[in-house]
Amino acid sequence: MANALWTLPENRTKTEIEHRVPLSDAAMAIVVKLNEARSTVFVFPGQKPGRPLSDMTLTAILRRWKLPCTQHCFRSSFRDWVGNETDFDRERFELCISHKVTSATEAAYRRKDALHKRRSIMQAWADFLAMSSSNPHD
Repeated sequence: MANALWTLPENRTKTEIEHRVPLSDAAMAIVVKLNEARSTVFVFPGQKPGRPLSDMTLTAILRRWKLPCTQHCFRSSFRDWVGNETDFDRERFELCISHKVTSATEAAYRRKDALHKRRSIMQAWADFLAMSSSNPHD
């Protein structure tokens, strides 16, 4: 909470590398509100006592609302926006979605995750989403 980070341990990522996600101001506002109201160790509790929210919850919601997309659309939409509509560098925005470096040489020299630079990307994404939701016809 203090660092506005969501950390996925290496055993929960495809790359098997810890992934730190810098949370935007809007994301932090949601997490703070949920944290104040929570009654379990989970910020996002599931329906079963002592269990986190299921990884299928978002899929179920998308199906219930009959939306023509999958969970992957969220990552894909971010990737399209950041690559097509911004001047952020590719290396940093690929780190935002935890894409593994394919070059063994580059991977050997990359020791940090550019958290500070990725924080500005995620804040810009949150700002874009807020602007888009207030004017859905753009």
